[in-house]
Amino acid sequence: MAKTKLCSSGRPGTLRVLLTILLLPMLSLVASAQQSPPTQSFLQFVRHQAAQMREKDRPASTLEEWQQRRTQLRSQLEAAWGGFPADHAPLEPRLLETLDREGYRVEKIVFQTLPNVWMTANAYVPEGNGRHPAVLCVHGHWAGAKQDPHVQARCIGLAKLGFFVLAVDAMGAGERGLGKGLGEYHGEMVAATLWPIGRPLSGLQVYENMRAVDYMISRPEVDADRLGITGASGGGNQTMYAGAWDERFKAVVPVCSVGNYQAYLGAACCMCEVVPGALSFTEEGDILSLVAPRALMVVSATKDAFQFSVDEAKKSIAVARQVFLLHECESRLRHAVFESPHDYNQEMREAMYGWMTLHLKGEGDGSPIAEAAMQLEDPETLRCYPGESRPDDWLTLPQFAAREASRLIADWPVSASAADWKEQSKSLRRKLDDVVLGGTSPRNAAASPKNGTSPGLLLEVTPEPGVQLELLDNVPGEMKSNAEVLLLSLGGESSSEFRKLSDVIHASGRCVVTIDLRATGRHSWPGDKIGRAPDHNSAEWSLWLGRPLLGQWVVDVRAAVNALQKHGHAGGRNVIIIADGPAGVVALCAAALDDRIQHVVTIGSLSSFVCDTPYEGQRLGTLANGILRDVGDIQHIAALIAPRRLTVLSPVNGRNERLDEALMKQTFKTTADIYSQLGAASEFTVSSVETAEEIVRNFPTDSAAQ
Repeated sequence: MAKTKLCSSGRPGTLRVLLTILLLPMLSLVASAQQSPPTQSFLQFVRHQAAQMREKDRPASTLEEWQQRRTQLRSQLEAAWGGFPADHAPLEPRLLETLDREGYRVEKIVFQTLPNVWMTANAYVPEGNGRHPAVLCVHGHWAGAKQDPHVQARCIGLAKLGFFVLAVDAMGAGERGLGKGLGEYHGEMVAATLWPIGRPLSGLQVYENMRAVDYMISRPEVDADRLGITGASGGGNQTMYAGAWDERFKAVVPVCSVGNYQAYLGAACCMCEVVPGALSFTEEGDILSLVAPRALMVVSATKDAFQFSVDEAKKSIAVARQVFLLHECESRLRHAVFESPHDYNQEMREAMYGWMTLHLKGEGDGSPIAEAAMQLEDPETLRCYPGESRPDDWLTLPQFAAREASRLIADWPVSASAADWKEQSKSLRRKLDDVVLGGTSPRNAAASPKNGTSPGLLLEVTPEPGVQLELLDNVPGEMKSNAEVLLLSLGGESSSEFRKLSDVIHASGRCVVTIDLRATGRHSWPGDKIGRAPDHNSAEWSLWLGRPLLGQWVVDVRAAVNALQKHGHAGGRNVIIIADGPAGVVALCAAALDDRIQHVVTIGSLSSFVCDTPYEGQRLGTLANGILRDVGDIQHIAALIAPRRLTVLSPVNGRNERLDEALMKQTFKTTADIYSQLGAASEFTVSSVETAEEIVRNFPTDSAAQ
C-alpha cells in the first residue's frame, strides 16, 4: 500500500473538532473495556437490537427485485430526512468577488437554498471556452470548511485539470456558524435543534447539496450531464448520501467515511452523519447500491477510526457490488485503500482525479493523475464575508430550526370542544407512542423483589431483554404507605427544590422510590458526553435504531409502574411522578401514554422545544426526532395528561433560563385551555413559587385512588 503524503500546507487531522469526533470513540471503547461496564451494558443492548433488525438482510437476486427495494428505500430515506420541499426557493445567486489565478479563477458566491437561508460558496472556474465537467466539493470536520487547505487542494487540482468546481459551506459550519468567525462545530446541541422538527442535519445537507447542483447547472460553463461529488469524513458522508439520492451525479467519491451503520454503535459520530431510524430499514451497503449504475469509488485509510475502517467498508462495498453486478457494470465500482490516517491526502486526491477524468471526461483508464503544483490561499482570502462582515440578519442553523418550529406550532390544530379533544388526543397519543417514540410498552418485562439483598434495593426491573434496572427505596425499611412516589432525574446534581420535595414527601408518610433509567446514573456509558450533550453517544446510537432514548426511558418508567403495582407497592392507580430537570420531558410523555400515573410534577424542566440558540442544560435523548412536527410542543404533550393532575414548577427555556410568570402562562396556554375544556382547570398548575408542602397537600389520597 502507498505511503501517505500530505499537501505541504495541509493539516493531518489534528484540529480539536476532528479529534473529538474521531479519537474520542476509540478512547471511550478502551476506557469502557478497562472499567468493566455493567453486565447488561447499554452498548451491548443497542448492538444486539441492531443485529436483530438486520439479521434477515439478503442481497437482491434479480435487477427487478433490486429496483423494488430501491423504490422502497428512497421512500424510507426521504421520510427519515423529513421530506424535501416541493417548491424550491429561487437561488438568487450573488457574485461578491473574483480572484484571478493561473489557469483558473475563484469566485466568491452566495445563493439561497431555502427561504432566507444562504449558502456560501467558492467556484473554481477553469480557463477555456465551452462547457466543463463539474465537481461539487463538500467539506468534513475541518475548522476551515470550504476554506480549509484539505478542500482547497482538491478544488485547485480539479480546476487545473479542466473541471468546474464548487466548494460549499454546510449549514452551521464555515461561514455559516452561529458567529461570524471560522472554526465552529455544527454538531451536538447545535444540530440537535433540528431534531424536534424532524429535519435532521443529514437530510438538510442532502437537500442543500441538491440546490448546489441546481446552481452549478445554471452556469454556462457547466455541462449538466457530467457532474461529480467528493468529500472526506463528514464530507464523505455528504458525498455518499447526496450521490446516492441525486442521480445528476455521474461520479461519486466518498473518502474516509464509508463503513457500516452497526459500526457507528460504539463511536462518537457527528450529528450530520445520523439518519434517524436507518438501521430499522437498511444498512449502509444499500445506500452505496443506490449509486449504481453510476460510478462509485470508495476511498479508505488503513489507520482510520473503526467505523470508517477498511474492513467495515468492505462489508458495505460487498453489498453494493452485488447490485453493480446486476447492472452489469462492476467496473464502475472501486475500493481504493491507502496507508494513511483519516485524511484526504495527495495520493487520495490523485486517485480521485483519475476516477473523475474517466467517468466525467471519458479519458484515461481511471488510474491516478499526478497533481500539479499549486499555491493555496490564506483561508481568510476565500471568505465570502471576511472578518465580521457577514450580514447581522444572517439565519443560523438554530434560528432556522426555531423558525420552522414556530410555524409548526402556529399550524397545530386547536380543539374547539372537549369532544374534539377526545378524538384528537387519541390520534396524538398513537403518533407519540408509535411514530415518534418507537413503541413504549414494556417488552417481555419482568420484576423481582430484592428486599434485604442490599440496602435500599426494592425491586429489580427488566423493562425488556438486555436492560436491567433497580428501584430503590429512599428510606429502606420505612414503607409507610402504599401510595408510591417515583422520583426521576437523568443525572447530575438534583435541584434544591427536588431534594426538599423528597424530604417533605417522606415526612408526609409516603414511600419515595428512585430509579436510574437506562444509559443514566450508574448505567451511563463512559465518554458519553460531547460538548453540551451529556448523553451524546447513547442518544445517537438510539436514534439509529429508530428508538430514541426518550422512548426507551418511557418504557423504563412504565415498566417501573408495572413492577410497583404488581408487587403491591402502589395502591390502585395512585402513582405520582416527580421529575427533575430534563427528566420532566420523560415524565410528561410517560403520563401522556399511561393513565395509571395520576399526578406529574416537573421541576426546572424544558418548557418548549423551540430554541434559536444551541440547547443548554438539556439532554439530547429527550429531543426525539419529529416530536414537535408529529405531536406538538411541550405544552401539547402536557395537555395529553388532562384531566389528571399536572404541576409544572419553574420551567426553563432551551437555554436553561427560568421563565417569568407571564411567559410561563403564555407558554402553557394550550395546556391550560384543554384542562379548562375538560372541566379540570384546578388540576393544572404552572408556577415558580409553589412550595413543596403545597405540592404534597395536593397529592391524591389513597382512598381517592382506590
